Amino acid sequence: MAIEGYDPMDSFRQDTVDGYDDHPRGDEAQTVALLAELAAGGTALELAIGTGRIALPLAAQGVRVEGVDLSPEMLAGLRAKPGGDALTVVLGDFAEVPVEGRYRLVYLVYNTLFNLLTQDDQVRCFENVAEHLDDEGQFVVEAFVPGYLHRLRDHQYVDAERLALGEVTLDVGRHDPVAQLLDESHVVLSAQGTRVFPVVCRYAWPSELDLMARIAGLRLKERWGGWAREPFTAGSRNCVSVYGR
Repeated sequence: MAIEGYDPMDSFRQDTVDGYDDHPRGDEAQTVALLAELAAGGTALELAIGTGRIALPLAAQGVRVEGVDLSPEMLAGLRAKPGGDALTVVLGDFAEVPVEGRYRLVYLVYNTLFNLLTQDDQVRCFENVAEHLDDEGQFVVEAFVPGYLHRLRDHQYVDAERLALGEVTLDVGRHDPVAQLLDESHVVLSAQGTRVFPVVCRYAWPSELDLMARIAGLRLKERWGGWAREPFTAGSRNCVSVYGR
């Protein structure tokens, strides 16, 4: 059962944008460094560019970066940052890859592929990306490894995501292993009240991503357990996959 009344755009409204960059993961510099290397002097396209927390530092490394995003609020947040106005961005469905031209690098970070809530849409994204890669182009997908979801009791959980003085953030999740859907709400409790940030994702296993790539005429070239090229092992919680022709 999905989150009642949920619209995918509910995850990317202004209240989300306002705090979107407040809690970096800590591997942003490694992410940017590896993407700059993979771009190899060519143009890069970020799907679901958001507020530009990866695109802007990547552009500062000398990479020409363009972007696509479905959320006007996210793109407004990007434009408000130094250098944001210099990037070419398109408002639209990133599964369609609604841009002209071909790219040396197309990338999706932070599980964003899973915001497409059907397998058909995820395959469509791979197919459209393949149409926009140049001959040496590469498609990079970062996604979590869903093995931990199948160890949950009753397919649900509540985690203390963040504890701060005067504020607690809980991550509340419910897993549907048949539909491969994860319904989450990040619940922020503070003296100012309660705020709820819902998100739904349709996850895929690494092997399923590889099949999507094959359908699109691409193949797996590299896979790591993180942006520092950590080995991908049975214990990896993260997966960085590089696809090309």
